[in-house]
Amino acid sequence: MNRELLVHDWLVAGIALAAGALAGLLLRALMRWLGRHAERTRWTGDDVIVDALRTLAPWAAVIAGVAVAASTLPLTARVLGFVNQSLTAVLILIATISAARVVAGLVQSVAGARTGVAGSASIFVNITRIVVLVMGVLVALETVGVSIAPLVTALGVGGLAVALALQDTLANLFAGVHILASKTVQPGDYIRLTSGEEGYVVDINWRNTVVRNLSNNLVIIPNNRLARTNMTNFTQPEQQLSILVQVGVGYESDLEHVERVTLDVVDSVMADINGAVPDHEGKVRFHTFADSRINFTVILGVGEFSDQYRIKHEFIKRLHRRFRAEGISIPAPTRTVALHHEGADAPVLPPVPHQREAPPRSPATTTH
Repeated sequence: MNRELLVHDWLVAGIALAAGALAGLLLRALMRWLGRHAERTRWTGDDVIVDALRTLAPWAAVIAGVAVAASTLPLTARVLGFVNQSLTAVLILIATISAARVVAGLVQSVAGARTGVAGSASIFVNITRIVVLVMGVLVALETVGVSIAPLVTALGVGGLAVALALQDTLANLFAGVHILASKTVQPGDYIRLTSGEEGYVVDINWRNTVVRNLSNNLVIIPNNRLARTNMTNFTQPEQQLSILVQVGVGYESDLEHVERVTLDVVDSVMADINGAVPDHEGKVRFHTFADSRINFTVILGVGEFSDQYRIKHEFIKRLHRRFRAEGISIPAPTRTVALHHEGADAPVLPPVPHQREAPPRSPATTTH
């Protein structure tokens, strides 16, 4: 201290602190006003930026007020330098936290826009946030005079030991990065593994992939296992897909008439039911002379995987009703069983007309 503190010094320092606090309040109100306007835009990035500035701007004003107040006091050069370094380090940390929030929010926004879903690939968000925070902390340490070269060297040596101890965790981490970078699986995709797990991908984080099945339960799959297993992605390369419905009609049916009626039903379902593909061209393919009927396949179009159950439900109802109205039969398999008694006095049964026998699982059985 070069001289004694005077009332004037305290007054000027108090005014500087009050001005910094008032500026912080005004900036906070301004950021709140900007936030309301940002919510009206389509782009979510401006919401992230304004939300980060809502924290950074008021604190920057307060720190500036403290720095001005310190400069007005008769402090020694050493003390004043320490105060300025400390305030600068605090400002860098606050700016680092705000920057981490902005960058992570923008990454999440871009990931959500590309996948078209609300879910996020949090592995990229977390990696980005950690990188920005580490860089900010290193800059803050360098500002206050702490040499970061030995620290970086120690982190490099210690990182090798940590990598050996966390092999499984790192394997899952890099597997998750590989999955997202290769775009084989994205949040929102419907996948099915050869082991039987299936559902919508909710999130891919640093350790596992979260899948929500149709019963609304979450299935947790390690990233390393997901990268090594065989998998079917029902959303790639496009979300629309075709489904097959098996139908059979009697041998006495006019197949041309059956095909026309079935296609009419397909067109009505595609036009009326939510989740169908209106411009889908229905197809009928006869393929098997079965024991009691002629089987054919109907090809329907659906918007995405879970829509197929509703489409099948409505198609079967409408096709059954239309077949009954047109007199087209869907025969049930039948079986004829003949009983013969051995012995001289056994009555001789009349011959049974030949009928086609159905597989053993037939529900209808006639005994002579």
